[in-house]
Amino acid sequence: MTDRRFCRFHGAPPAGSSDTSPLPNDGMCLSAYLIVRPDGRDREVLLGRLDPGADWARIGGLDARRVARIGRRWMLPSSQLLLFESPDDAVHRIADEQLGFSPGPVDGPRVFSEAYARPESPGDPHWDLQFVYTARWRDGTLPRAPGFSELAFVDVAATPRDAIARSQADVLALAGIETAP
Repeated sequence: MTDRRFCRFHGAPPAGSSDTSPLPNDGMCLSAYLIVRPDGRDREVLLGRLDPGADWARIGGLDARRVARIGRRWMLPSSQLLLFESPDDAVHRIADEQLGFSPGPVDGPRVFSEAYARPESPGDPHWDLQFVYTARWRDGTLPRAPGFSELAFVDVAATPRDAIARSQADVLALAGIETAP
């Protein structure tokens, strides 16, 4: 059980409120992503395979069902924001807790908004607000990865899209990074 409150929202506006809209029936998430690329190898992105024994409920806002759904697919270092956390603070928390390093200077955020229907939830689409940061990896070795069973620089243009977790491939595409079909 996590002691953190992540920005994954469901619910209706207060009764009698005429100037607000309800959240979509399938909810809304605010998430930060860190895209790390090695110097001189722009087709590669740092991705990891989740360690199912890691405390992803705490470090990434992922319950056991979501961890199982991701399975062995590649994932960007990412997390839903903590309630009242700034996106800038979130990306540094992600680097520290998931990768064990400080990214130094990061570019961003670039902000994307995406709404999509999920098969398990008919009706209103789910809505994501994504804060995407980029950084360069200048060290020749990979960072340690306390939350991942495997961490690698992956050529995402040559990696089948279904080998990358759904929202992660979408974020790469939104950021203008070519991914395989």
